Amino acid sequence: MELALEPLRVEHALEMAGVLGEPEAVLRARYERQVAGRSRGWRNWVVRLDGVAAGYVQATVSGRSAELAWVVGEGFRGRGIASEAAGLALGLLRDDGVERFFAHIDPANAASEGVARRVGMVSTGVARDDGEVRWELAG
Repeated sequence: MELALEPLRVEHALEMAGVLGEPEAVLRARYERQVAGRSRGWRNWVVRLDGVAAGYVQATVSGRSAELAWVVGEGFRGRGIASEAAGLALGLLRDDGVERFFAHIDPANAASEGVARRVGMVSTGVARDDGEVRWELAG
């Protein structure tokens, strides 16, 4: 299994529509905003497994901190792809000088909690108004 991160492009909308089960037009509009937001600290990657799009990882960078998020298409779940992709993103962000990492995860999403644990994050137990709990990189 070869996993790679590819910087997001608007043209990924067609391919990712099948992976995420969302309309291409919706993704195209979202990707246009995300690509334009690179200057505001938005980092987005398509996750490729053996060359095939399998999901995405994103980070919102502010100073030396980054909030991470990950999504893997339904047909690719349960293989450690999100954990490996999140780890690759952490490495790229560290190379760019980011030192602190966190994520907000719905407590009902055990799979995402598992990803967070595997990359070294721990739950702070602090929930936002929407109920998602803040996880931070230990250490």
